[in-house]
Amino acid sequence: MKAFGQMGRSEQARYNQRAFELRRIRIIAIALLLVMAFIFVCATHLEKNVHENWGYLRAFAEAGIVGGLADWFAVTALFRHPLGIPVPHTAIIPTNKARIGSSLASFLQSNFLTSRVVARRVQQMDVAGMLGRFLVQPSGGEARMRHGASRLFGDIIASLDDERLGGMAKEALRKQLTQLHVAPLVGQMLDAMIQQRRHAPIIDNIVDWAARTLNANQHLIHDMVEKRANTIMRWTGLDEKLANSIVEGLNKLLTDMAQDPEHDLRIKGEEGLQKLAHDLQHSKQMQRKVEAMKMELLDNPAVASWLDGLWQQARTKLLSAAHDPDAAMAGKFGEMITGLGQTLQADVRLRGQINRFARRAIVGVTENYGDKIVTLVSDTIERWDTTTLTDRVENIVGKDLQFIRINGTLVGGLVGIVIHGIGKLI
Repeated sequence: MKAFGQMGRSEQARYNQRAFELRRIRIIAIALLLVMAFIFVCATHLEKNVHENWGYLRAFAEAGIVGGLADWFAVTALFRHPLGIPVPHTAIIPTNKARIGSSLASFLQSNFLTSRVVARRVQQMDVAGMLGRFLVQPSGGEARMRHGASRLFGDIIASLDDERLGGMAKEALRKQLTQLHVAPLVGQMLDAMIQQRRHAPIIDNIVDWAARTLNANQHLIHDMVEKRANTIMRWTGLDEKLANSIVEGLNKLLTDMAQDPEHDLRIKGEEGLQKLAHDLQHSKQMQRKVEAMKMELLDNPAVASWLDGLWQQARTKLLSAAHDPDAAMAGKFGEMITGLGQTLQADVRLRGQINRFARRAIVGVTENYGDKIVTLVSDTIERWDTTTLTDRVENIVGKDLQFIRINGTLVGGLVGIVIHGIGKLI
């Protein structure tokens, strides 16, 4: 019940305002009932001692008392036993808490968490555009809306079951990684890099690294040649010359590769990369090897620990950003986020790709985790404290229910006049 009992400042203020209005309208309903009782006493006296036409007023007050008491009983029976008496079919909300949670969960599943409904609702949704507008620093009323939405988002994250929510997030991420065909994707990326000559800097860096490694480890080549040379070569110094020749030859080879983009070894390396890109996309054997490596990596305990840490970091950053959006948007990070928001609004092609991905992701989450979300809702309501649940529901709808009492008193009185008039005519 702790999560349900916690409220942010804005929610607490709204709760207090509704509680004040509920008390005020409840006093009015009780006062109206007392007024009806006073009128009934006075009208009864006047009907007997002054004139029989006062009977209309007496009938009005009498029927108003009956209507008011009947509606008081009906309204009270929703939340508790009237006068503490355990009358059957009273205290409806506390008694049926589990059924309410189950019904609410079923309603969500039937009307909101089906693939067909979600797909129809998100079809025209501009997720990228909304995200871009949100990331760009707003002004005026938009800033207040952003702060309010951020605080609400933070309260929701803080109130949800961290273990279950984290488990759902990690399971969803792991499932997406499991279903992702890595080999064709990497092959396509590598093929695109080669076509656009973006692989050249990688080969340059490899050649540069090899040259630096060779210069830093020349003594290893000298030691290796010396150990394998015979006595005559060492006595004549040929081993040293041979080692120097090997080092110079390797240095020259690396220098030529660095300076000549059409060097034979570079071309051989590019051919190897092209073959690798082709095999990743078309070779079933290569794809099976990559998939096996991916699954072995996902089953590694270190990856599970990494996912745990990733979730906790994401949750902490989300809470921090939600409760203090201005601080989160400050500095270089804020500039980067703002730039991303501007790009999302300006780049039509990127926005279209993100929207398609978001729609598929939302529908996919609904298909795979809709039942778990429903179970989370019903289980959460089941754990709520009965007294607090009743108090919250009454706080939200109690004002309207007190108006029902007032209307019942007045409408009952009018019906009483009609019935009394019909009785007089008969």
